[in-house]
Amino acid sequence: MKKFVKLVPVAILLLFISAFTLNKTTHNGYEIGDVAEDFSLKNIDGNMVSLADYKDAKGFIVTFTCNTCPFAVMYEDRVQALNEKYAAKGYPVIAIMPNNTDVKPGDALPEMKKRAEEKGFTFPYLIDEGQKVYPKFGATKTPHIYILEKTNKGNIVKYIGAIDDNHKDASAVKVKFVENAVDALLKGEEVQQKETKAIGCSIKV
Repeated sequence: MKKFVKLVPVAILLLFISAFTLNKTTHNGYEIGDVAEDFSLKNIDGNMVSLADYKDAKGFIVTFTCNTCPFAVMYEDRVQALNEKYAAKGYPVIAIMPNNTDVKPGDALPEMKKRAEEKGFTFPYLIDEGQKVYPKFGATKTPHIYILEKTNKGNIVKYIGAIDDNHKDASAVKVKFVENAVDALLKGEEVQQKETKAIGCSIKV
């Protein structure tokens, strides 16, 4: 009985520590409703780009992506289509390459520039040198999407997750998560599906 009594407080302590650790792990990066910090990252043209540069924007479709991930490649045309559809409406795509280029040399800036020219990207393709920006967002995959709404309080996170519900086949998509979210924001409505699971390659550190 004495051993049992002594073990109970220890067990409770271990549960508390586990819960605390789990809480920290699951809440890394921005959550819905958080204000996203601005950043200044190098574009493929050599210029530095920040969200503040977009004076007339209503918000942003921030896309963590890269050259080398098959999932990101499958979504390239759809990311381009998002920019073509929404940039003029105030929600431009801002693409950020988060990988360590020592691990993935195919994602280095010259290769990013080459890929953007081949695909005809009309959005900035920025490199997260030093990998300082993606951890703030909490991005873990390529692609990983964050929709921000520009407000007087700052750029508020309104959606986090995948572009749509079918990474393999654009023609088979049934739910367009990003489009639904941006359409709602443009109408002044609440985003109904605020978070989905990002499907893609892990970001290389």
